[in-house]
Amino acid sequence: MKLASYKDGSRDGQLVVVSRDLTQAHYASHIANRLQQVLDDWNFISPQLQDVFDALNAGRARHAFPFDPAQCMAPLPRAYQCVTAAAWPSHTALLQQATGMASESDRTNGPQMDQRAGDALLGAQDALHCATEALGLDFAAGVAVVTGDLPQDCAPERALDGVRLLMLCNSFTLRSLHSADASHGAAALQSRCAIAFSPVAITPDELGEAWAKGRVGLPLQCSWNGRKVGMADAGADMAWPFGQLLALLAKTRPVRAGSIVAAAPVSNAGVEKRGQWSWPKGFNSIAEKRAMETLQDGQAASDYLRYGDTVCVDMKNAAGQSVFGAMEQEMLV
Repeated sequence: MKLASYKDGSRDGQLVVVSRDLTQAHYASHIANRLQQVLDDWNFISPQLQDVFDALNAGRARHAFPFDPAQCMAPLPRAYQCVTAAAWPSHTALLQQATGMASESDRTNGPQMDQRAGDALLGAQDALHCATEALGLDFAAGVAVVTGDLPQDCAPERALDGVRLLMLCNSFTLRSLHSADASHGAAALQSRCAIAFSPVAITPDELGEAWAKGRVGLPLQCSWNGRKVGMADAGADMAWPFGQLLALLAKTRPVRAGSIVAAAPVSNAGVEKRGQWSWPKGFNSIAEKRAMETLQDGQAASDYLRYGDTVCVDMKNAAGQSVFGAMEQEMLV
């Protein structure tokens, strides 16, 4: 099924069920008002929502209305915790080559994982506000999961069973504050300024065969000011699938329902050789683009986001239909 949170003036929004083709919606207030309620009592509430979803798709829902992504908050507008993970080694390796810095991720110790603020998550069309362009606002498009309860030190297989919902994400970072010299200080915390999510969250079964072994095997489409810049396969080259990421999160403590783990940016290993470097096809963060330019020309040429810039993220299935609904963020003062 597919779920969303409509804006209603509150901090958590109003839970709605959305049809598979993203054209119709139905309020779920007779079952649950907020998505966190569903996550807290998943086994009891989710079957009732499934009935609404089935009726909506069959055209039997009496109070259906046209679905409007512009009215969506993040599916889970506030989360107990929100973590980002660099799950694709090709991304961190490219940045390491360009900067000469030691990578914070390797296949032995696991990926870099950072805590993000979960108190004000952005909806799919919410604007980004930045005090100055000089802060170097960058995007990182990826895929996220929302968990149920996970026990401490659970195995990856058990952790994967705890995935309740999937979403698209776009994690924003102020690169001028996110430097090696301040990687663990207040500036690094401030640099992780925002994260946005797709209009709807979906249960794993909605992906069919595209959801396999904790990976989403579909291309992630990313556009910057209307120009397509990324078309990476979200399943390919993901060294740390979601089962492993969740197991790492729960290694030393239990994880409660409503936690979010966002894997971003999606990055595929390079396939086109230019000199000694192996270039990926496209990019899902400006830092990756600048790293390519530095390796090729000795310096980066691309600017970070400017006022008025827009970043769009979407994922379509084999039939060409949007799975999560498209995201579009505009940078404003």
